[in-house]
Amino acid sequence: MGNYERILDKIAKSSGLEKEEIEKRVEAKRTKLSGLISKEGAAQVIAAELGISFEKEKLRIDELLPGMRNVNLVGKIIRLFPVRTFTRNGRELKVANFIIADETSNIKVVLWDINHIELLEKKKIVERSVVEIVNGSVRGNEVHLGSFSELKLSNEILENVKEDRVFNEKKIADFKISDNVQTRAFIVQIFEPRFFEVCPECRKKVILEGGGYFCQEHGKVTPKKRFLMNIVIDDGTESIRAVLSDESSKNLEFTEIENLEKFAEQKQEFLGEEMFFFGNVRNNSFFNNLEFVVEEVKEIDIDKLIEEIEK
Repeated sequence: MGNYERILDKIAKSSGLEKEEIEKRVEAKRTKLSGLISKEGAAQVIAAELGISFEKEKLRIDELLPGMRNVNLVGKIIRLFPVRTFTRNGRELKVANFIIADETSNIKVVLWDINHIELLEKKKIVERSVVEIVNGSVRGNEVHLGSFSELKLSNEILENVKEDRVFNEKKIADFKISDNVQTRAFIVQIFEPRFFEVCPECRKKVILEGGGYFCQEHGKVTPKKRFLMNIVIDDGTESIRAVLSDESSKNLEFTEIENLEKFAEQKQEFLGEEMFFFGNVRNNSFFNNLEFVVEEVKEIDIDKLIEEIEK
Protein backbone atom coordinates (compact mmCIF):
# COMPACT_ATOMS: atom_id res chain seq x y z
CA MET A 1 0.00 0.00 0.00
CA GLY A 2 1.43 3.40 -1.00
CA ASN A 3 1.44 6.58 1.10
CA TYR A 4 -1.64 7.97 -0.62
CA GLU A 5 -3.63 4.78 -0.03
CA ARG A 6 -2.58 4.76 3.64
CA ILE A 7 -3.81 8.33 4.12
CA LEU A 8 -7.10 7.45 2.40
CA ASP A 9 -7.47 4.42 4.66
CA LYS A 10 -6.93 6.50 7.80
CA ILE A 11 -9.34 9.22 6.70
CA ALA A 12 -11.99 6.61 5.88
CA LYS A 13 -11.62 4.92 9.28
CA SER A 14 -11.70 8.21 11.20
CA SER A 15 -14.48 9.92 9.25
CA GLY A 16 -16.75 7.04 8.24
CA LEU A 17 -16.70 8.24 4.62
CA GLU A 18 -16.27 5.83 1.73
CA LYS A 19 -12.88 5.95 0.01
CA GLU A 20 -14.57 6.81 -3.30
CA GLU A 21 -16.08 9.94 -1.71
CA ILE A 22 -12.72 10.95 -0.22
CA GLU A 23 -11.02 10.49 -3.59
CA LYS A 24 -13.63 12.75 -5.23
CA ARG A 25 -12.84 15.43 -2.65
CA VAL A 26 -9.10 14.98 -3.25
CA GLU A 27 -9.50 15.45 -7.01
CA ALA A 28 -11.77 18.46 -6.47
CA LYS A 29 -9.13 20.02 -4.21
CA ARG A 30 -6.37 19.39 -6.77
CA THR A 31 -8.53 20.87 -9.55
CA LYS A 32 -9.21 23.96 -7.41
CA LEU A 33 -5.46 24.37 -6.90
CA SER A 34 -4.73 23.80 -10.62
CA GLY A 35 -2.92 20.52 -9.92
CA LEU A 36 -0.18 22.31 -7.96
CA ILE A 37 -0.59 19.94 -5.00
CA SER A 38 0.13 16.22 -4.91
CA LYS A 39 -2.57 13.65 -4.19
CA GLU A 40 -0.94 12.99 -0.79
CA GLY A 41 -0.90 16.71 0.02
CA ALA A 42 -4.53 17.16 -1.06
CA ALA A 43 -5.55 14.16 1.07
CA GLN A 44 -3.86 15.74 4.11
CA VAL A 45 -5.76 18.99 3.47
CA ILE A 46 -9.04 17.03 3.28
CA ALA A 47 -8.14 15.29 6.55
CA ALA A 48 -7.55 18.67 8.24
CA GLU A 49 -10.89 19.98 6.90
CA LEU A 50 -12.61 16.94 8.43
CA GLY A 51 -10.91 17.63 11.78
CA ILE A 52 -8.68 14.57 11.50
CA SER A 53 -5.17 15.04 12.85
CA PHE A 54 -2.30 12.60 12.53
CA GLU A 55 -0.04 14.67 14.79
CA LYS A 56 -0.36 12.56 17.95
CA GLU A 57 -0.37 9.29 16.09
CA LYS A 58 2.75 7.13 16.10
CA LEU A 59 3.73 6.60 12.47
CA ARG A 60 5.70 3.93 10.69
CA ILE A 61 8.68 5.18 8.71
CA ASP A 62 7.16 4.36 5.32
CA GLU A 63 4.16 6.55 6.24
CA LEU A 64 6.27 9.70 6.56
CA LEU A 65 5.80 12.36 3.89
CA PRO A 66 7.89 15.48 3.14
CA GLY A 67 6.49 18.51 4.96
CA MET A 68 4.96 16.58 7.85
CA ARG A 69 5.36 18.24 11.26
CA ASN A 70 4.98 16.98 14.82
CA VAL A 71 5.63 13.40 13.74
CA ASN A 72 6.07 10.64 16.32
CA LEU A 73 7.85 7.38 15.58
CA VAL A 74 9.93 4.58 17.06
CA GLY A 75 12.96 3.03 15.39
CA LYS A 76 16.22 1.19 15.95
CA ILE A 77 19.46 3.08 15.25
CA ILE A 78 21.22 1.06 12.55
CA ARG A 79 23.97 3.56 11.78
CA LEU A 80 25.43 6.34 13.90
CA PHE A 81 27.59 9.10 12.39
CA PRO A 82 30.22 11.18 14.25
CA VAL A 83 29.06 14.50 15.70
CA ARG A 84 30.15 17.37 13.43
CA THR A 85 31.12 20.89 14.50
CA PHE A 86 30.65 23.89 12.21
CA THR A 87 30.69 27.69 12.46
CA ARG A 88 27.73 29.92 11.63
CA ASN A 89 27.69 33.68 12.16
CA GLY A 90 30.78 33.39 14.33
CA ARG A 91 29.23 30.75 16.60
CA GLU A 92 30.48 27.18 16.91
CA LEU A 93 27.57 24.76 16.55
CA LYS A 94 27.09 21.00 16.43
CA VAL A 95 24.96 18.66 14.35
CA ALA A 96 24.53 14.89 14.59
CA ASN A 97 22.98 12.27 12.32
CA PHE A 98 21.86 8.69 12.60
CA ILE A 99 19.69 6.30 10.61
CA ILE A 100 16.76 4.57 12.25
CA ALA A 101 14.79 1.62 10.92
CA ASP A 102 11.55 -0.19 11.66
CA GLU A 103 9.89 -3.12 9.93
CA THR A 104 8.75 -0.93 7.01
CA SER A 105 11.73 1.24 6.05
CA ASN A 106 14.60 3.42 7.32
CA ILE A 107 15.36 7.14 7.36
CA LYS A 108 18.07 9.61 8.39
CA VAL A 109 17.47 11.64 11.57
CA VAL A 110 19.22 15.01 12.01
CA LEU A 111 19.79 16.43 15.51
CA TRP A 112 20.29 20.18 16.04
CA ASP A 113 19.58 20.51 19.77
CA ILE A 114 22.62 20.25 22.05
CA ASN A 115 20.65 18.24 24.64
CA HIS A 116 19.88 15.56 22.07
CA ILE A 117 23.45 15.56 20.79
CA GLU A 118 24.77 15.09 24.33
CA LEU A 119 22.81 11.83 24.57
CA LEU A 120 25.05 10.52 21.81
CA GLU A 121 28.26 12.07 23.12
CA LYS A 122 27.68 10.60 26.59
CA LYS A 123 26.82 7.19 25.08
CA LYS A 124 23.34 7.20 26.60
CA ILE A 125 22.04 6.46 23.10
CA VAL A 126 24.23 4.21 20.96
CA GLU A 127 24.04 2.17 17.77
CA ARG A 128 21.31 -0.52 17.98
CA SER A 129 19.40 1.50 20.62
CA VAL A 130 15.64 1.67 20.06
CA VAL A 131 14.54 5.30 20.35
CA GLU A 132 11.29 7.22 20.38
CA ILE A 133 11.00 10.53 18.55
CA VAL A 134 8.31 13.07 19.42
CA ASN A 135 7.51 16.25 17.44
CA GLY A 136 9.95 15.72 14.58
CA SER A 137 9.68 17.45 11.19
CA VAL A 138 10.11 15.73 7.84
CA ARG A 139 12.32 17.75 5.51
CA GLY A 140 12.79 16.07 2.17
CA ASN A 141 13.91 12.55 3.01
CA GLU A 142 15.04 13.26 6.59
CA VAL A 143 13.52 13.71 10.04
CA HIS A 144 14.83 16.83 11.80
CA LEU A 145 14.69 17.35 15.57
CA GLY A 146 14.83 20.83 17.11
CA SER A 147 14.55 22.22 20.62
CA PHE A 148 10.79 21.46 20.75
CA SER A 149 11.34 17.82 19.76
CA GLU A 150 11.94 14.92 22.11
CA LEU A 151 14.42 12.05 21.79
CA LYS A 152 14.45 9.22 24.31
CA LEU A 153 15.11 5.51 24.69
CA SER A 154 12.13 3.27 24.04
CA ASN A 155 11.13 -0.01 25.70
CA GLU A 156 9.77 -1.36 22.44
CA ILE A 157 11.55 -4.38 20.96
CA LEU A 158 12.30 -4.13 17.24
CA GLU A 159 13.91 -7.20 15.73
CA ASN A 160 13.17 -7.52 12.01
CA VAL A 161 13.93 -3.98 10.91
CA LYS A 162 14.59 -3.03 7.30
CA GLU A 163 18.30 -2.17 7.19
CA ASP A 164 18.81 -2.18 3.41
CA ARG A 165 18.48 1.12 1.57
CA VAL A 166 14.86 1.52 0.48
CA PHE A 167 14.06 2.80 -3.01
CA ASN A 168 10.49 3.65 -3.99
CA GLU A 169 9.48 2.87 -7.56
CA LYS A 170 8.53 6.06 -9.43
CA LYS A 171 8.11 7.48 -12.89
CA ILE A 172 10.58 10.24 -13.77
CA ALA A 173 7.74 12.77 -14.12
CA ASP A 174 6.92 12.18 -10.43
CA PHE A 175 10.48 12.66 -9.12
CA LYS A 176 10.84 15.13 -6.25
CA ILE A 177 13.93 16.49 -4.49
CA SER A 178 15.35 14.04 -1.88
CA ASP A 179 13.42 11.05 -3.26
CA ASN A 180 15.19 7.68 -3.00
CA VAL A 181 13.81 6.02 -6.10
CA GLN A 182 14.10 3.19 -8.55
CA THR A 183 12.93 3.65 -12.11
CA ARG A 184 12.94 1.66 -15.34
CA ALA A 185 14.19 3.80 -18.22
CA PHE A 186 16.06 3.92 -21.52
CA ILE A 187 19.54 5.42 -21.91
CA VAL A 188 19.19 8.11 -24.58
CA GLN A 189 22.46 10.05 -24.18
CA ILE A 190 25.92 9.33 -22.74
CA PHE A 191 28.53 12.05 -22.15
CA GLU A 192 32.30 11.74 -21.78
CA PRO A 193 33.47 10.90 -18.22
CA ARG A 194 35.33 13.40 -16.03
CA PHE A 195 38.28 12.00 -14.07
CA PHE A 196 39.64 13.07 -10.68
CA GLU A 197 41.94 11.74 -7.95
CA VAL A 198 40.78 10.65 -4.47
CA CYS A 199 42.35 9.51 -1.20
CA PRO A 200 42.42 5.68 -0.98
CA GLU A 201 41.40 5.86 2.70
CA CYS A 202 38.49 8.33 2.89
CA ARG A 203 37.75 8.58 -0.88
CA LYS A 204 37.68 12.40 -0.75
CA LYS A 205 39.27 14.51 -3.48
CA VAL A 206 42.99 15.17 -3.03
CA ILE A 207 45.05 18.28 -3.80
CA LEU A 208 48.13 18.25 -6.05
CA GLU A 209 50.96 20.11 -4.29
CA GLY A 210 54.71 20.07 -5.04
CA GLY A 211 54.53 16.99 -7.22
CA GLY A 212 52.54 14.95 -4.68
CA TYR A 213 48.90 14.38 -3.75
CA PHE A 214 47.64 15.42 -0.32
CA CYS A 215 44.47 14.55 1.58
CA GLN A 216 43.32 17.02 4.24
CA GLU A 217 42.75 14.13 6.65
CA HIS A 218 45.47 11.59 5.73
CA GLY A 219 48.31 13.76 4.45
CA LYS A 220 50.42 12.63 1.49
CA VAL A 221 48.83 9.66 -0.28
CA THR A 222 49.00 7.61 -3.45
CA PRO A 223 45.65 8.53 -4.97
CA LYS A 224 43.09 6.42 -6.78
CA LYS A 225 41.54 7.59 -10.03
CA ARG A 226 37.76 7.92 -10.12
CA PHE A 227 35.32 9.35 -12.61
CA LEU A 228 31.83 10.81 -12.91
CA MET A 229 29.74 10.39 -16.03
CA ASN A 230 26.49 12.05 -17.06
CA ILE A 231 23.82 10.24 -19.01
CA VAL A 232 20.23 11.07 -19.93
CA ILE A 233 17.51 8.52 -19.23
CA ASP A 234 13.89 8.54 -20.41
CA ASP A 235 10.98 6.38 -19.23
CA GLY A 236 8.29 7.74 -21.55
CA THR A 237 6.93 10.22 -19.00
CA GLU A 238 9.97 12.51 -18.98
CA SER A 239 13.75 12.51 -19.28
CA ILE A 240 16.35 13.45 -16.67
CA ARG A 241 20.11 13.89 -16.47
CA ALA A 242 21.61 11.12 -14.33
CA VAL A 243 25.06 11.16 -12.69
CA LEU A 244 27.02 7.90 -12.40
CA SER A 245 30.30 7.21 -10.64
CA ASP A 246 32.82 4.47 -11.38
CA GLU A 247 31.07 2.43 -8.64
CA SER A 248 27.48 2.90 -9.82
CA SER A 249 28.32 2.36 -13.51
CA LYS A 250 29.93 -1.08 -13.00
CA ASN A 251 27.02 -2.94 -14.58
CA LEU A 252 27.38 -0.89 -17.75
CA GLU A 253 30.81 -2.53 -18.17
CA PHE A 254 32.64 0.27 -19.98
CA THR A 255 35.99 -1.40 -20.58
CA GLU A 256 37.52 1.51 -22.52
CA ILE A 257 36.56 4.35 -20.20
CA GLU A 258 39.98 6.08 -20.34
CA ASN A 259 40.36 5.82 -24.11
CA LEU A 260 37.86 8.44 -25.27
CA GLU A 261 37.99 7.34 -28.92
CA LYS A 262 37.15 3.74 -28.05
CA PHE A 263 34.70 4.92 -25.39
CA ALA A 264 32.81 6.85 -28.10
CA GLU A 265 32.46 3.59 -30.05
CA GLN A 266 31.53 1.46 -27.03
CA LYS A 267 28.85 3.79 -25.72
CA GLN A 268 26.81 3.15 -28.88
CA GLU A 269 26.15 -0.35 -27.52
CA PHE A 270 24.31 1.11 -24.51
CA LEU A 271 22.27 3.83 -26.20
CA GLY A 272 18.65 2.69 -26.31
CA GLU A 273 19.17 0.06 -23.58
CA GLU A 274 16.38 -0.20 -20.98
CA MET A 275 17.61 -0.77 -17.42
CA PHE A 276 16.69 -0.29 -13.76
CA PHE A 277 18.27 2.75 -12.07
CA PHE A 278 18.43 3.25 -8.29
CA GLY A 279 19.43 6.50 -6.61
CA ASN A 280 18.61 9.87 -5.09
CA VAL A 281 16.99 12.92 -6.66
CA ARG A 282 18.59 16.30 -5.95
CA ASN A 283 18.52 19.84 -7.28
CA ASN A 284 21.38 20.90 -9.54
CA SER A 285 21.99 24.45 -8.28
CA PHE A 286 23.97 25.43 -11.40
CA PHE A 287 21.20 24.56 -13.87
CA ASN A 288 18.37 24.89 -11.28
CA ASN A 289 16.74 21.62 -12.28
CA LEU A 290 16.42 18.08 -10.96
CA GLU A 291 19.15 15.51 -11.48
CA PHE A 292 19.33 11.85 -10.55
CA VAL A 293 22.39 10.63 -8.64
CA VAL A 294 22.56 6.93 -9.52
CA GLU A 295 23.79 4.47 -6.90
CA GLU A 296 23.19 1.26 -8.83
CA VAL A 297 22.24 0.10 -12.31
CA LYS A 298 20.68 -3.31 -12.96
CA GLU A 299 19.78 -5.17 -16.11
CA ILE A 300 16.14 -6.07 -16.56
CA ASP A 301 15.28 -9.71 -15.87
CA ILE A 302 12.50 -10.22 -18.42
CA ASP A 303 11.20 -13.44 -16.85
CA LYS A 304 11.02 -11.84 -13.40
CA LEU A 305 9.36 -8.73 -14.84
CA ILE A 306 6.67 -10.80 -16.57
CA GLU A 307 6.09 -12.70 -13.32
CA GLU A 308 5.58 -9.45 -11.37
CA ILE A 309 3.22 -8.07 -14.03
CA GLU A 310 1.15 -11.26 -13.92
CA LYS A 311 0.86 -10.94 -10.13
